[in-house]
Amino acid sequence: MMPKKLLIVDDSSMVRRSIAELFADDDLFTIVGEAKNGNEAIHAAAELKPDVITMDISMPGMDGLTAVKHIMINSPAPIVMISSLTREGASIAFDALRYGAVDIISKPSAVDEDVEMDEQAADIRSKIEFASDVEVDALKYIRQRPPGAFISIEKSNTTPTQVVALGAAEGGYGALLKIVPQLKVDDRNAYLVMIYASPRHVEAFATYLNRYSELTIKVAEHDDVLKPGVCYLCAGANYMSLHRYGSSLVLHVSPAPFASRQGSINMMLFSTAEVMEGNSLGVLLSGGGDDGAEGLEEVIRMGGQAIVQDPKTAMSRGLIESAQALNPTVETVADRDIASVINN
Repeated sequence: MMPKKLLIVDDSSMVRRSIAELFADDDLFTIVGEAKNGNEAIHAAAELKPDVITMDISMPGMDGLTAVKHIMINSPAPIVMISSLTREGASIAFDALRYGAVDIISKPSAVDEDVEMDEQAADIRSKIEFASDVEVDALKYIRQRPPGAFISIEKSNTTPTQVVALGAAEGGYGALLKIVPQLKVDDRNAYLVMIYASPRHVEAFATYLNRYSELTIKVAEHDDVLKPGVCYLCAGANYMSLHRYGSSLVLHVSPAPFASRQGSINMMLFSTAEVMEGNSLGVLLSGGGDDGAEGLEEVIRMGGQAIVQDPKTAMSRGLIESAQALNPTVETVADRDIASVINN
């Protein structure tokens, strides 16, 4: 098998050398080029046709985010952002994903006492390997209306008649950025999202999504009464379940008793299927493991609808493939098309 072509973009020669050394004497990758700013990166991407690109953000001349937008439009290739600015939960990190980057990771730092340098290097290598397998057709620069362009029409005195429940893990940020901002507000649908990320990062993600979404995005809280036009986000460290009290739909949110077992997506889907029956839609997105596969089966058994993200468009495919194995006839949809399926 031919080695995959890697293009390294960073204004620091030391950083470029450090990334290149991760693949020294490697049969899987070959370094086909380096660039020290966005303009050079655009030209190199067009000329060298790399299979994967690493990209810094802060560089002289054209910055990395601008370069990502140009590359996604003219010479799309999987891009992993490696920058001191892209710590998970930072707005600029979500910008990078929205512009089309496959993944984000912080530059290795000797001052990060929680993570050994070797572990940081292994994480970078792993993300580059994952990204190199992402199909070019999955890449997309997501054009959004500007922040503040939406007027919330949350129905404060009505109860949703349908609930859409989405579960995601690794790679879920990118998929949700292609879906949630494209969803339309109506007086029928409420949305639940369970994502395996830290609670503080989920809070930051909810704030970011609110800037670009027609829906109202909020972090789910215990005893929230569901309203149409609202999307409730929850971190995988918690259980979020749906209950009916009289004419109201109410969320229960509590710490997951066995968080390491990752059962939060199943819990969300099982409770949604039980309460909403045929008026539920379960959606499984990028992620590892199998949490959600049984829950999706229950949605189908109770008469609801189910879809999974096309694995060709996913950063991590384990969750999707587990769901497909358990539910062979489940509908498969590219991430960029899932919002249209839901809206229709």
